[in-house]
Amino acid sequence: MATAPHDVRTIEADSLPGRFARGWHCLGLAREFTDGKPHTVHAFGQKLVVWASADGTLNVLDAYCRHMGGDLSRGTVEGDDVACPFHNWRWGGDGRCRGIPYARRVPLRARTAAYPTLQQDGLLFVWNDPEGNPPPESVTIPRIEGATSDRWTDWSWYSIRIDGANCREIVDNVVDMAHFFYVHYSFPTYFENIFEGHTATQIMKGVAREDVRRPQAEGSGAPKVLGQTSVASYHGPSFMIDELTYHYDDGDVRSVLINCHYPVSEDSFVLQYGILMEKAPHLGGAAEEVAEKMGEFIKIGFEQDVEIWKHKARIDNPLLCEEDGPVYQLRRWYEQFYVDAAEVRPEMTDRFEFEIDTTKPNAAWRAEIEQNIARQDVAAQDGSA
Repeated sequence: MATAPHDVRTIEADSLPGRFARGWHCLGLAREFTDGKPHTVHAFGQKLVVWASADGTLNVLDAYCRHMGGDLSRGTVEGDDVACPFHNWRWGGDGRCRGIPYARRVPLRARTAAYPTLQQDGLLFVWNDPEGNPPPESVTIPRIEGATSDRWTDWSWYSIRIDGANCREIVDNVVDMAHFFYVHYSFPTYFENIFEGHTATQIMKGVAREDVRRPQAEGSGAPKVLGQTSVASYHGPSFMIDELTYHYDDGDVRSVLINCHYPVSEDSFVLQYGILMEKAPHLGGAAEEVAEKMGEFIKIGFEQDVEIWKHKARIDNPLLCEEDGPVYQLRRWYEQFYVDAAEVRPEMTDRFEFEIDTTKPNAAWRAEIEQNIARQDVAAQDGSA
């Protein structure tokens, strides 16, 4: 018998937002833009130009020259300015035209769109605000432990462009406990969310799945991963700092995982993630190698996420069970970045806490792991017979 139409839950989805989130967005490692050349970045539905002034300050402008539309990102850097390849108009980091070699004077209205920037911990951030306001002093990116310390590794950094998906898909993961088991091979034993102001935090403790091989633990004499403790916070709409401690059988290793993105268009974005690792004594000289292998393992998880995002439907009315976490509350927090500052409501920023009862999921997942191990044992016996 066909299901009656009124018994079918339909998927609801509004059109994609027509604006890009207000906040700091990380464009990547600062050193990638300091080679004395202008660089092209596609972000916020526009083409941008990024270059370093003589003193190392990084600048971001709309890439198209307001004179005759030349592409500044295909020009040259002249001292502190970027020069248009079309007529050599010189533009400063504040958006003002600094000179026209063949003209007696610069037009008074020779201004272009400039973006506020922040260089911190080896990273470049750009501020986006559809209303054109500067970043408030209260909206900051915390300093990252280890980013400027010799006792930590250098950045291992990865970047991938994702087409056919909106930024909200990745932010939803903040509350999605279950996908960590099925996608990222982690067995969550504790899961809590805290939202307040412009920060959304996920606290998770987990143990390693015995039925999954973990690349960073492979190799003769390599330590075995037992589990991890994670405190991951989005500071604004797109930059997450995850203080991640891996528990090995020979000791703990502290690391920092950055999970960040910036929008290219309404349905595409660049996903970036970076890893720093403390050079724990028991790692000896292998810290850089362990960090690299960890990055490769995390890369696998992100790639699985990407495949899901590419093929899933956008859904504004997800059907949830008790263990799915505060999806609607997270989206209400996230909405603050897509409305004018005057329209931010208290329910978007008031403190909210939610802890998931992991009793039922843990029992189900433990049974699944044991079944998988039993199947692997049988397969191994059949293979050696």
